Amino acid sequence: MNEARFGIGVGSGTDALFLALKALGIGAGDEVITTAFTFYATVGAIVTAGATPVFVDVGDDFNIDADKIAPAITAKTKAIMPVHWAGVPCDMDKINAIAQQHQLKVVADACHAISATLDERGMAQHSDITCFSMHPLKNLNVWGDGGIILTNDEALTKQLGLMRNHGLMNRDECAMFAYNSRLDTIQAVVAQHLIDERLTATTQGRIANAKYLDERLADIPQITMPERAANKRSVFHLYMGIFERRDELQAYLQSQGIDAKVHYPIPMHLQPAAKDLGYTKGDFPKAEFVADNCLSLPVHEFISREHCDFMVAAISTFYGKA
Repeated sequence: MNEARFGIGVGSGTDALFLALKALGIGAGDEVITTAFTFYATVGAIVTAGATPVFVDVGDDFNIDADKIAPAITAKTKAIMPVHWAGVPCDMDKINAIAQQHQLKVVADACHAISATLDERGMAQHSDITCFSMHPLKNLNVWGDGGIILTNDEALTKQLGLMRNHGLMNRDECAMFAYNSRLDTIQAVVAQHLIDERLTATTQGRIANAKYLDERLADIPQITMPERAANKRSVFHLYMGIFERRDELQAYLQSQGIDAKVHYPIPMHLQPAAKDLGYTKGDFPKAEFVADNCLSLPVHEFISREHCDFMVAAISTFYGKA
């Protein structure tokens, strides 16, 4: 997995994010900067920790635009929570430089990014705390749910060890009143088996399928794929691009038995749950554009070249290229 001195197993990736913030003392009155284009759990963890999410627009890679972070910082900002969306690493050099300049913590949502690397280093080496998910839909998928927090901070590790287990020092003494979010032993055994026996093949299979689709779809002008930076190893939890006439294409592909999905059609600042945060349509135009035009194609390790060719043929037919 990704290298770090300490790992703390917890009940889910969402709990990993929440507990990481709580362990840093982040709560009511604090702000956490994150991306407007993510899964609900990222923002939910910030809110349930008691803090206020502050959104930033995305760049062409669908990740948080690091150049837009500094203007969002206020006296209340305590942390930055980048999301390595779809398994693509964020621009962590810029993010960490901003965090260091403003004395902020970096808590990375790497729930999509198990085995991803940036400059040949695992994601846990680029953040104060890095949180992963082992949900059944993730690249490393246990038989129920699970999460893991990686850090090099020994004091935080001890704090997290207490917080995930009711704050218990031992059977009879409680250091703090906390939470119940232990990684189930059975899920831990499953995770260890998958790490040892399957994770490498899973990752390589997804990368190979994504590369093949990139090559086959490159000459269709109605499709725009994000740039594949040479120093980033994406693990393609999602294979996403911008597709013209997205909704029509999705319906057509599904009619052909292709599991094309939208991840996700409404950015976080326009969700009903965000109505009290004061954001409106147009605040984050890139995130809104991506939400309106993105489509995900299956590239998991069980997809064959024949399946990929079938998808390409269907897309070509839709766009009149066949």
